[in-house]
Order: sequence, then structure tokens, then C-alpha cells
Amino acid sequence: MSQIHPTALISPSAQIDETAIIGPYCIVGDEVSIGPHTVLHRHVVVTRLTRIGAHNQFYQFASVGEDPQDLKYAGERTWLEIGDHNTIREACSLHRGTAQDGELTKIGSHNLLMVNTHVAHDCVIGDHNVLANNVGVAGHVTIGDHTIIGGNSGIHQFCTVDDYSLIGGASLILKDVAAFTMVSGNPAKAHGLNIEGMRRKGWSKETINVLRQAYRTIFRSGLTTAQALEVLHNELLAKEPKIQLLIDSLQNSSRGVVR
Repeated sequence: MSQIHPTALISPSAQIDETAIIGPYCIVGDEVSIGPHTVLHRHVVVTRLTRIGAHNQFYQFASVGEDPQDLKYAGERTWLEIGDHNTIREACSLHRGTAQDGELTKIGSHNLLMVNTHVAHDCVIGDHNVLANNVGVAGHVTIGDHTIIGGNSGIHQFCTVDDYSLIGGASLILKDVAAFTMVSGNPAKAHGLNIEGMRRKGWSKETINVLRQAYRTIFRSGLTTAQALEVLHNELLAKEPKIQLLIDSLQNSSRGVVR
């Protein structure tokens, strides 16, 4: 039987795994599912229509699965999905999707959302990301895998933050952030590659050097995007398969990338 504190309020339609822990004064609403070994420590509200996986940790005053802050929202059935092994710290707010964009907000696995992070409606967040204190992620944003977003940063709606990128603290993101890049400022500008992150992951010097060549080609050579893509395809991709992530960043961007 799941460990539910006697002060917690649980909807009859909620499905809670027998190994989950629901702490004091938590509220679990209608059509919520909570997976194995997930812990709601205390004073956590999971409003409704939310699916939570295994081995997650939610800290006090987190607001999970609340209605989207969108004037078009009119009570439609929309969802929030959260994967496995995430840590959601104090006062985070994670909102469900809207009917205008897939009806789903989705957060992957192995993410750390620090104090007071806000993830708005219709966002898609991948795996192994760190969002530091007071990060604000506006609606319809896509965040890839293995990113770090510095505290007090804001990401404009419909932006994409691609894999292995790093956003410095207190930055304003108005365009897409290309894979591997390090950006900061208000508005943000590119300042090189996330080299330290690559070293921590044990990537070889050869891989890092090829990615440096690609960065210079895109951001410092004066080439157009089409010309830079040609160089990446014809000269660098065969040397290092990770170049494909940079190619995808440029080809898929609808807002232009931070430069």
C-alpha cells in the first residue's frame, strides 16, 4: 500500500503506485497518476490531468498540472506528462498544455528544476537538463537534452534550446539556441562553445576541435547560413557525427539562432 500521510487529500480518481510516498498536506487531484517510488515531500499540489513517472522528487509548494496561463484556455482537457528521476524543487510551477498546440506539456527524465522554475503550457523538455533558480520558460518552448539554463533567465515563447547548450544567468533568450553553444546577455549573444560541459562528459580533444571548427564556420566566418551548412555537410560531418546536431539547429530554426 502506498504511503500517504493522513493530512494529504487524494482524489478518488487518482492512481498512486503502492511504493509512492505522499507527504503531509499534499493535494492530488482528479485523473492524476503517480509512478513507483515517486515522493511528494510536503505541501505539493498536483492539480489534475497529470501523469508522473517513477523515482521523482517534488519539494514543498510545487504547483504541478495547473491550468495554463493562456487567455484562450476555456477548460479543455489537456495534460502534463513528467518522466522518471526528476527533481522538482520548491515553488516550481508546471502547467498543462492547451488545445491549440497538442494538448500536452511534456517533461522528460533526469532533469533538475531548481527553486521557482516556471514551465509554461505546451513546452517540451528533454532529458538531463538543469534549470536553475527562477528560470522562466514561456509557452511552446522546446528544450533538448543535457542543457544548463542559468538562474533568472527567461526564454521567449516558441524558442528552441538545443542539446548540450549553456545559457548564462539572467539571460533573455529571444531566438533559438544552437546545439553546443554558450550564450548569455540581454538580449543573449553567442560566446563560444560549451567546452567545459564537453570535457566533463569525457569527449575527446578531436571531437571538441571539430566542433570548434564548426562553430567558427557558423558564427565567425561571415558565411551565410546556407554556405555554412554546405561546409558542415561537405567538410566536417564525416569527421564528427555530432556535427549533425548543429546542422539540425540551423535547418530547423524558425526564429533564427542566437549569434
